[in-house]
Amino acid sequence: MVFGLFSKERGLQKTIEKATNKLAQQPDRWSALERLREDASDEALFGLCKRFSITSMKGVEDEQEKNWVVDVLVEKGGMALAPCVRYMKTAESLAFPLKVVERVADREKVLSVVDEIFASEQPGYVRMPERRIDAIKWFAEWKGATDDEVISRVTPYLTDFDENVRFTAIESFATRDAKKIAGPLIDALLRPEEESGRIRRTIVEVLEKTKAPLGDRADKVAAMLSGPLSDYKVEAGTVKKR
Repeated sequence: MVFGLFSKERGLQKTIEKATNKLAQQPDRWSALERLREDASDEALFGLCKRFSITSMKGVEDEQEKNWVVDVLVEKGGMALAPCVRYMKTAESLAFPLKVVERVADREKVLSVVDEIFASEQPGYVRMPERRIDAIKWFAEWKGATDDEVISRVTPYLTDFDENVRFTAIESFATRDAKKIAGPLIDALLRPEEESGRIRRTIVEVLEKTKAPLGDRADKVAAMLSGPLSDYKVEAGTVKKR
């Protein structure tokens, strides 16, 4: 009995290895992926998630397989959630598994999963900023999130160590309530530690696009609009193009 169980587990691991071999021929990977779908155990579904972590040699095939895995996991419903969340704890990229989460979990569970991700990705230096970039992008686009929920969770990343993270955080505010994003964006713009011209311009662009009210800091913002930013001005309490 024990030997049979061990043999089954070893066979499952071999199937997962075939499904995640980026050098294998696509028919061989498809066959392995199909077997994992049929198995449908927690470990098999976790193995399907692992397909997200490799990039095969042919781009079209790679995207096709990953989207197929998303559909299969969604097909499994709630039983796919735990393996997916387990996978995300160590995954370098979160874009595909988050597509699964939003389709198999209710709103409160999605928020719980997102909060767990953000809690593990505190602003600061990190070797793989792609995780937090994926999380911020996805959460900002998720239709279930309110302005307050997005702004409160993303604001800390306006001062992240990584410039691309800061850029993503700023961009995520572009479709949010102008009155609510004004404060955090102005704080980020006036931050002495911010030396990136790209970041400052992006902040100004969002302030202008949203017509965010500058309030009692209009003069301070105006003082920043010189040199590379001189094509903008402050007028009637908002940023405008000259």
